[in-house]
Amino acid sequence: MSTPTTAAAVWDVIRAAMVSADTDALSDVLSESFTLTHMTGFVQSRADWLAAIDTADMQYHSIVDVDLVASPDGDAVTVRTRTDATIWGGRGQWPLQLCIDVDVRRQVVTRMIATTW
Repeated sequence: MSTPTTAAAVWDVIRAAMVSADTDALSDVLSESFTLTHMTGFVQSRADWLAAIDTADMQYHSIVDVDLVASPDGDAVTVRTRTDATIWGGRGQWPLQLCIDVDVRRQVVTRMIATTW
């Protein structure tokens, strides 16, 4: 895998990996200290999120970008999506806004916060 160079490029890798349940690809772009804050406020560690994807407790069927705004220095991106997912047994379609922070020097995601819009 080539190394993404901007937060928007990192998002492209994450989106594709989420839909294909490719936790190896996700591992490559998530920092060891990565956390995902779900729309419920639940904060999930990198290891727990990847394990939930591996066991299909979290399945991302499709993610369609509606709007994307990247920071000028490339260290963050905010993307609004239409996300079809099964999360802990409940399937739904959500308008999610994801705020993604990237450590530009190491080219890894440090945090992702999901809210509805």
